[in-house]
Amino acid sequence: MDEEFAASVFERNCASRGVLTDITGRWGSLALGALHEGAFRFNALRRRVDGVSEKMLAQTLQALERDGLVRREVQATIPPRVEYSLTDLGERVAAKMKELIVLVEGEMDQVRAAQETYDRAR
Repeated sequence: MDEEFAASVFERNCASRGVLTDITGRWGSLALGALHEGAFRFNALRRRVDGVSEKMLAQTLQALERDGLVRREVQATIPPRVEYSLTDLGERVAAKMKELIVLVEGEMDQVRAAQETYDRAR
């Protein structure tokens, strides 16, 4: 890749910044984490990502599909069945996201203690 055109998320106009935002946004990270477990139909994914609205999940999946991370497969059944899964790139990204999720979940005692300390000092 030409150095002049190398992606740098720290550059204001770099397209990688938008992709990183799609991945790390509230619903993007949770959708990727859920899809790392396997393929989901829309409503099953919505139940798995508790609290996401239908509209936000649809927008999130469209952005991740556009970025090449999520695959949307429409099966010709009546009614049509739509299933979401990860692409190869999505699998690699979701694996890193899942590592982060596991790390954060595993350290919640330490996080809570830090939050309490911070809140008491304020």
